[in-house]
Amino acid sequence: MIKQTIIPFGPQHPVLPEPLQLDLILEDEKVVQAIPSIGYVHRGLETLVTKQEYQEFVYIAERICGICSFIHGMGYCQAIEEIMKVEVPERGVFLRTIWAELSRIHSHLLWLGLAADAFGFENLFMQAWRIRETILDIFERTTGGRVIFSVCKVGGARKDIPGNILAGIGTTLENVRKEVVSIAKIFLNDNSVKHRTAGVGVLSEQDAKDLGAVGPVLRASGVSSDTRLRGYAAYPHAEFDVITHTDGDCYARCAVRIGEIYQSIDIIHQLIPKTPEGAVDVKVIGAPRGESYMRLEQPRGEVLYYVKANGTRLLDRFRVRTPTFANIPPLVQMLQGCDVADVPNILLTIDPCISCTER
Repeated sequence: MIKQTIIPFGPQHPVLPEPLQLDLILEDEKVVQAIPSIGYVHRGLETLVTKQEYQEFVYIAERICGICSFIHGMGYCQAIEEIMKVEVPERGVFLRTIWAELSRIHSHLLWLGLAADAFGFENLFMQAWRIRETILDIFERTTGGRVIFSVCKVGGARKDIPGNILAGIGTTLENVRKEVVSIAKIFLNDNSVKHRTAGVGVLSEQDAKDLGAVGPVLRASGVSSDTRLRGYAAYPHAEFDVITHTDGDCYARCAVRIGEIYQSIDIIHQLIPKTPEGAVDVKVIGAPRGESYMRLEQPRGEVLYYVKANGTRLLDRFRVRTPTFANIPPLVQMLQGCDVADVPNILLTIDPCISCTER
């Protein structure tokens, strides 16, 4: 009988500087079972709705995650707007959608850099993050922030983007596309990278469905699912196909994210000339009463927001189901049977955000 060994992975690890612990049960170098432990960080963001007025809570919602901050704020605002029957001006809706797609681009570029670092490609890591800086520069110019943007509000957007700057974003993104193409060749064609990703951490289509995978993890297993196609925000004004792959391994998840960078650039190109003139927000008065359930597509996958309001300026409940939380059961499935040396790479391919999970 082969002796089993239990070793801890995390909560501190150079590949993933966030507090997620996995207890790995090994037989020699093979992972037999992975047992995740979350809850090391108690943030208490959801309960703050009982202490912070609903219009100001958008600043807290954004701080669920520093990478997905804009879409968290946007999702919260959409939920409140649905309860209060607020009609956001079309220009505000379009600007929100453009910022959301810029968030997707910068999140995927950040992930590509971290993946390259895990492979041992230091220069590739630097190149991915250098390209990402261009997206952050766009955010800084249009919102004033590079991590937390605070530009989304109940009723629309706090800032407008002048027409000349909006047109310049399209030109800048074409340069970004060219640079992404140059580094994508390495991620997709380099033999040493493919050796670490192809056939590693396979998640079948059926397992992806059964375990509730979301986002690129789900689409890399061949499931054509994207919440944006439900038609919220300005997405009905853009035509795009769901980026999928059939292999369900680390390589497929990398390929899907690269494809989504190009897709987001195309969506922004479609929205810029269609962005109407006019106001970007409306004045919202009163307090919400009722419940709302909102679904959006974060860079990491589908995110769910539930808001319950009681007619006062303090809400009763704010609940978020984040993509990383949904992707942990699929991660456990991917790790079964893998080599212990592949654990960091497999873990990274779900693009984990523990700050989201520990909301």
